[in-house]
Amino acid sequence: MWWLVAAILSSVFAGLTAILAKCGIKKTDPDLATAIRTVIVLVFSWLMVFVVGSAGTITRIHSTSLLFLILSGAATGASWMCYFKARSVGDINKVVPIDKSSTVLSVLLAIICFGETEHLFIKLLSTLILGAGIILMVEKKKSSRESTDHTYIFYAIGSAVFAALTSILGKVGITGVESNLGTAIRTVVVLIMAWVMVFMKGKQSQLRHLDKKELIFLFFSGIATGASWLCYYYAIQNGVVSIVVPIDKMSILLTLAFFYFVFGEKLSKRAGVGLCLMTAGTLTMTCFG
Repeated sequence: MWWLVAAILSSVFAGLTAILAKCGIKKTDPDLATAIRTVIVLVFSWLMVFVVGSAGTITRIHSTSLLFLILSGAATGASWMCYFKARSVGDINKVVPIDKSSTVLSVLLAIICFGETEHLFIKLLSTLILGAGIILMVEKKKSSRESTDHTYIFYAIGSAVFAALTSILGKVGITGVESNLGTAIRTVVVLIMAWVMVFMKGKQSQLRHLDKKELIFLFFSGIATGASWLCYYYAIQNGVVSIVVPIDKMSILLTLAFFYFVFGEKLSKRAGVGLCLMTAGTLTMTCFG
């Protein structure tokens, strides 16, 4: 059950990523911060490849596995692009619930694609509870604008679909490949797409004005992201995808706990109920699914 431990560690490191980003990355543009962080993830993941001694196996990777790893990385990049485009066009309160549905979609795709049908009723019930929790967790705030451009719906759906495909394609691609090496390969693709996004939006000029203190936070955020990805894809490779994905999303517990105890930030009653439902759905699926 080491894959279960890896899934929990993935969630912990993902939570640390969010904490570091919110605490120390305030001036840096989100697209640029993502691109810089991905550079650190790439270096960290390849360092781990050489540490575990799997670099020599790269020439033995089957072409099918390589293709799916590339597609998984491309799906991650495409999800980011769709998400930020949806946020730029539509109201964030409408975009986020659609984007967050990727968790539910990932579970359903795993059941269909990988035949993870053991205790199917419990899994479907847990997924329903999880989905309800996600919807409640999204705070409905007043928007300063009412967009008449409804194309955001398609971008938000695209973000959710690509995010779900990331896990499914990654599971197929990492089969027969050492998990650290598989993660490092797909990170190359993610890096390319992240920097393509930066240059497409003309934000590369901001590199000259980066805050040095924020670069330190970006560095440690990148390390946390890399550790999260390495643990996640180890869990995906060796475990049950429909269980790993919800556990990974519970990183929100660590993030919320940190901001509650450090900054006194409290959840609304609605969000609190949503968090309880998310936790209940995830625990039920983990213990009985």
